Amino acid sequence: MRSSKPEIREETRENWGSRAGFVLAAVGSAVGLGNLWGFPYKLYSYGGGAFLIPYILAMFVIGIPLMILEFSIGHKFQKAAPDAFSQANRHFETVGWWGILLGFVIITYYPVILAYCFNFLWFSIKGIFNGGHLPWAGEGVAGVKKATNFFFDSYLGYHESFSLGSFRMEIAVTLVISWIAMYLCIFRGVNLVSKVVWLTVPLPWIMLVILTVRGLTLPGAVKGLAYYLEPDWSRLAEPTTWKWAFGQVFFSMSLAFGVMITYASFLHRKSDINNNATIIGLADFGTSFICGLAVFATLGGMAYATRMTGNPVPVSEVAKEGPSLAFVAFPYALAQLPYSAWFSFIFFITLITLGLDSAFSITETVLASIIDKTGWKRSGVLIIMSAAGLLTGFFYCTSGGLNWVGLVDGIINGTWGIALLGLLECIVLGWLFNTGILREHANERSDWRIGKWWDILIRVIIPVILSALFIWSLFDDLSKEGGLFHNADGSFSFPSVAGISIALIVPLISFIVTYRKHVKRKNDRKQQVDSGKVEGAKLGKKVFYAACALLVLMLFTFAGTVHIKVAEIALSKGMTVPLLCAVSVAGSITLAVISGRRVFRYESLKSSPSFWLRSGAALSTFCVGSSLGVSLAFITMHAENTIKKEMSLSSTSMIILAIIGFLVFGGLTWCFIKAISSAPPAAKSRNLGKR
Repeated sequence: MRSSKPEIREETRENWGSRAGFVLAAVGSAVGLGNLWGFPYKLYSYGGGAFLIPYILAMFVIGIPLMILEFSIGHKFQKAAPDAFSQANRHFETVGWWGILLGFVIITYYPVILAYCFNFLWFSIKGIFNGGHLPWAGEGVAGVKKATNFFFDSYLGYHESFSLGSFRMEIAVTLVISWIAMYLCIFRGVNLVSKVVWLTVPLPWIMLVILTVRGLTLPGAVKGLAYYLEPDWSRLAEPTTWKWAFGQVFFSMSLAFGVMITYASFLHRKSDINNNATIIGLADFGTSFICGLAVFATLGGMAYATRMTGNPVPVSEVAKEGPSLAFVAFPYALAQLPYSAWFSFIFFITLITLGLDSAFSITETVLASIIDKTGWKRSGVLIIMSAAGLLTGFFYCTSGGLNWVGLVDGIINGTWGIALLGLLECIVLGWLFNTGILREHANERSDWRIGKWWDILIRVIIPVILSALFIWSLFDDLSKEGGLFHNADGSFSFPSVAGISIALIVPLISFIVTYRKHVKRKNDRKQQVDSGKVEGAKLGKKVFYAACALLVLMLFTFAGTVHIKVAEIALSKGMTVPLLCAVSVAGSITLAVISGRRVFRYESLKSSPSFWLRSGAALSTFCVGSSLGVSLAFITMHAENTIKKEMSLSSTSMIILAIIGFLVFGGLTWCFIKAISSAPPAAKSRNLGKR
């Protein structure tokens, strides 16, 4: 047992200066370019208003509960993600390194987006000294075309193919500046970070409000809002809408790639967990939603301007889908303001601060994980890691670089990305560890308590949802025309192969890093999750083997659904997909209920459920979601699309606005009231987080 270890580590591990500093830093990691850059373009490309429905579901059913989970394990063990997982069980370290390596993939391209912001900041500065003229400025339809042409032609020299093309020196120079800025923000550790965020977090919100107001006052803004808020219900039958919405929640909230675990590891031992996680989640959600208002009101104005040509363009086609959206819509909106060069200058300063918050949080996470693993000197590791990230980033500083940014971002948010990692996180910490230990740890320190419903969310609800989404998305990938490795015309798709290769190499490297040199520590790196007699081994084996059989049946059904020959022939001889789906769903639910109830029962009696019983419960839970995913794939493949799209700001839009307003502002108000009322009288007059 290691009951005294966390207290020993507290004396030597760096600490946040205050609770407010931690909350702002965590909000800064969660609220970043993912909100202003990622959220609008993913909503625009994958479902429009329908995207909001799975996004809201993912935020409140998955995002905030998972953030509490990550805060709890990081705070309990006072280690970065890989070592925190290994403290729970040494075999879990691979999951931690998987997330860290995905984080490193992000910081190879994320600073490139930051470099775009530095370039646009320079254009704005030149505009201030050039009579207020911006190089993309224009009114009406000319302004729409000019904003688009400036970014793609003048700035990027963009071409559609995945060939790299010419090297863009001005992007490379600002990429170097981005890495220098990130280095300066974190080279002194989290104490400096907790001071930097007092400037970098509030400023973007002020500018965002200005842009939102300006966007809403543009002629035609209501059309953009209708596209944003009025769901096209038929898009909910597309797995891409759900996949990208769920992936965006993980990406935007910095979940599953170790950031929040690492940040929580630097918290004081008495720091709040539950309330902080809720405040951060609500702030992230509110920021994304307001960003959407600003962008889509502007897109509505851009679409309205095209009416002057006699050939009006709908909101869905007025801008190019993909990562470029923010660098066309926002500059267009800025050009419509008085003193536009000054407003552009302020805006891109704020965009840079947003990007820096998220970029240095991920960099700090990778850095802390390497140091915890190796014990190497922080300054040397940071220099080597920054150089590796910079050199890799030069790959994106080309005419075709934006296409590769979109591809790699798609890996992170796609079928094999961070949502899958979130599923593994719930499985290993929910079933193979004991969520009750983490729940008690969080409740002992928090302004308000979570109940056993949280255990059910982590162990059952979230894994079922994420595994169903994984199978449904995998079906969509395999059944598309041309398949995984070929384009629709039958030609070989090198980008797809490159993307899949990266997705498969990351877990392989994480496994090698975990087991290459396992130094046996004094405590044998083993966490006793329960005390008492080990129970349920015999039942656990039966459940595990039965779940394996159901998994094979489900995979066979899946193969037949995507027309793999052997399975398709067998299914044509009497067995039908709906019947097998029903058997898989019913069987897996039965196994999950039997094993899950037994695990909860033994834990409540302070006994230890056996590894077999925990594994059987975990696998049967995965089977529930997987069989539901196959069923969804089959249903959507055969369903008729009868729902028509409307483009008006209807009562549905107003209801969505009201619900989101209540969730964000009502929720934040409740959290702050709880924080104030739960503070000891002496603590209310001083910094809550200071030691």
